[in-house]
Amino acid sequence: MENMEKRNLRKERIGVVKSNKMDKSIVVAEVKRVKHPMYGKFVLRTKKYVAHDEQNDCNIGDTVRIMETRPMSKSKCWRLVEIIERAK
Repeated sequence: MENMEKRNLRKERIGVVKSNKMDKSIVVAEVKRVKHPMYGKFVLRTKKYVAHDEQNDCNIGDTVRIMETRPMSKSKCWRLVEIIERAK
C-alpha cells in the first residue's frame, strides 16, 4: 500500500521535442517564465531532458508530457507519457 502511494509521486513535465535523432530517445525542452529576484522582469529559463520514446513516434516540435522513471542510461531518466499536440 505504501509503495503505490510513493510510486504515484513521480514528477511530470510538459515540453516541446527538440531532437529525435537518437534511437528510442528524445530531447524535451521545458521553458519556464521566472521572475528576476531584483528587477522583477520575467526571464525565460530553458531546461532540457532526455526521455525514453519506446515507439519512436515523436517528431520535432511535438508538445509532450514526460514522467520521471528509473535511470535508463547516463543521461536518460524520463519517459514519454503522451503526445499532447503534434507539430503543425
